[in-house]
Amino acid sequence: MLTARLEATATGAQFASTSEHEDLPYAHFKISDSEDLSDASITGGASDVLRTPSTPTYGSPEDVGKAIEELREALPGKNRIQTNPDTLQAHGSSPNSYHPSFAHSVVVMAHSTEDVVKVVNISRKYRIPIVVSGGATSLEGHFSGFPSGSICIDMSAMNHILEINESDGDLRCQSGAKWEDINDTLKEKGIPLFFPLDPGPGATIGGMIGTGCSGTNAVRYGTAKAEWFLNVTVVLPSGKVIKTRRRARKSSAGFDTTKLFIGAEGTLGIVTEATLRLAPRVPTKVAMAQFPNVEKAVSAVQQILNTPYGPHIQCVELLDDHMMAAINAAGMVDAPYPVQDTLFFKLQGSPESIRETSNVVQEIVQSHGSTRFEFAATEEEADEMWQNRKYASQRQFSWRDIALFSTISTHPGAKCWTTDVCVPVSRLPQLVYETKEDLAKAGLKSTIVGHVGDGNFHALILFKDEEELQSVSAAVHRLVHRAIEMDGTCTGEHGVGVGKTEYLVDELGEDTVELMKTIKNAIDPLNLFNPGKVCDFCS
Repeated sequence: MLTARLEATATGAQFASTSEHEDLPYAHFKISDSEDLSDASITGGASDVLRTPSTPTYGSPEDVGKAIEELREALPGKNRIQTNPDTLQAHGSSPNSYHPSFAHSVVVMAHSTEDVVKVVNISRKYRIPIVVSGGATSLEGHFSGFPSGSICIDMSAMNHILEINESDGDLRCQSGAKWEDINDTLKEKGIPLFFPLDPGPGATIGGMIGTGCSGTNAVRYGTAKAEWFLNVTVVLPSGKVIKTRRRARKSSAGFDTTKLFIGAEGTLGIVTEATLRLAPRVPTKVAMAQFPNVEKAVSAVQQILNTPYGPHIQCVELLDDHMMAAINAAGMVDAPYPVQDTLFFKLQGSPESIRETSNVVQEIVQSHGSTRFEFAATEEEADEMWQNRKYASQRQFSWRDIALFSTISTHPGAKCWTTDVCVPVSRLPQLVYETKEDLAKAGLKSTIVGHVGDGNFHALILFKDEEELQSVSAAVHRLVHRAIEMDGTCTGEHGVGVGKTEYLVDELGEDTVELMKTIKNAIDPLNLFNPGKVCDFCS
């Protein structure tokens, strides 16, 4: 279904030679001379004409070739413009995503905002779609190429921290900077601050903005859609460069245009720089509790977060019994854990507040039937409990990362589809129970890891062949609809890409999706920026 949609988008687009579209106006909405707009309303009538774009016109294969030659002239230098087939394929697909994917026509290594502007102007001249690649860690087909040909802008070289304002608690960086590198740099400089958003290892600031990411710290610090990005510098489809606001901690000046680009997945503009708000680095300790079932575990978490000690909970991670068995079998812990539904807590604050919080957590989990509670009183014990001493020297391996490796390693030759839904926390036990029951009936092997304090969980579902892949796809479809029916979302933190576009109307409603398309049409009327992603321009 997704493949058909992408191909229809490409084949439905009209191809035109350069000479035919050089003089086309930037906007391409059509309103008949006979249209009477005097009675137009916000909700219907003639305003619907304004919201309906004509079919996008993309460049022909010859135009793609001309664009590549012009890119070589505009950005001279070794390896700036890459057309190696392996590179084009690698930038257009991910081994961890099972959605339709296409190789790009060319990969451009950008070094500055000015470089991006040059690429955007050439893209617009020849009507070639643009897709941005950062850390390439996303799972929903966000950076897949476009079937008719596309330019991929690789932002990995734009990875510099440009300015640190310690007294103001913020920094400015390029969009290719990775969140781990930012935190490492702050630590090395002795600056007692950190950037608290922690998605998967290798994620870049631009990708985090694009997908509206979060991570294990969300229960305490929120997500990308909180106030962690003070402003962003963006190249628009017109080639104009904007900065969404100044550096003040708060502002009531006009629309919040920064938020417009958070979660837009590169469909509205290309983020080249961002100013990040930082948080104080607070001492942390780790605790673990095991339960006879998920319902008791989640009930304990709800009670803990609603106490005066709730603000001292930085993370609450759920690993189900299948996941604990997989971790034991994979040899990723020094001593095997009992195979039960397990919560891992990160507690933060002063030594006194951590001790008091630990006591409260222990008391509450025991009242909810916890069969085992451990508190890591030292840094060594905390490292071992949260990420295991064997992996502490590697890059920020947490339980969620070990979870994926463990799940796959216990079933040699298998591949893994990682899901991402989120529901109100009170509905999480029912969702997990029904999902595990559904996957068992389908004969699918799976494990679960969740950010239980937010109602967000990931089922890691295994498959070995095309037949099992189809079963997994069907199970994921049922899972998403189950979450939406519980007043949840199809994606808690991974984003929409191509994998979740079909669920947006069910989740948000037709009029909300129509509003998103209206914004897209107004900013990118030629539909050149990451077409086919989020809300499909032509659907």
